[in-house]
Amino acid sequence: MIGQDASCCGTDCCAPAAEGESCGTGYTAEELAQVGLDSSVSLGCGNPLLLAELHPGELVLDLGSGGGLDVLLSARRVAPGGHAYGVDMTDEMLAVANRNREQAGVANATFLKGTIEQVPLPDAAVDVVISNCVINLADDKGAVIREAFRVLRPGGRLAVSDMVELRPLPAAAKQDLELRAGCISGTIPVDDYRRLLVEAGFESPEIEITSEQGVQGHDGAIGSASIRARKPGA
Repeated sequence: MIGQDASCCGTDCCAPAAEGESCGTGYTAEELAQVGLDSSVSLGCGNPLLLAELHPGELVLDLGSGGGLDVLLSARRVAPGGHAYGVDMTDEMLAVANRNREQAGVANATFLKGTIEQVPLPDAAVDVVISNCVINLADDKGAVIREAFRVLRPGGRLAVSDMVELRPLPAAAKQDLELRAGCISGTIPVDDYRRLLVEAGFESPEIEITSEQGVQGHDGAIGSASIRARKPGA
């Protein structure tokens, strides 16, 4: 279990950008402005909405929604008729997300208190599950992925931006709390990530490495990854 206010990317992740320019890890300044936010918000390690291909009328869940950026952007994309949910375990981040929702004037978004290992939604509740640089922080990543599978409807889609291990990190790096908070020490190899997706029941998982970086002071390397998978069914 983890605190979903944790972030892999702070406010220095994206410098202020001119309107329409790319901001940080795949967002544009225009997108942020649409929901009343700017580059001071944490932008994670990618933009799962670029992977999700959302459509009006769909129901979306964001695992580890934090300040609510991806939920608010999703809510706009699935309108009319759709709804976006975010789950977070901390009252502080839920308060921030709800303030952002009110400021953005988004009515079709709901923030739920819970953990990403135990989502407070019934089985087969949503069409799409997204997440932005949060699953790597979980102690039991398999439980998170199984929970995503549970809440998806048959044929539902998983679209995740996350950090993965590209070359093995030494034990000292794996035990470093600062590296864990920075979404480094909690990473797992790509093959392990794919295995967990398949074991949960997802079919044809796709993992694309979008960037690579070494870990200062340690051998090994991590990378940002775009992860997509589908739940079998209609």
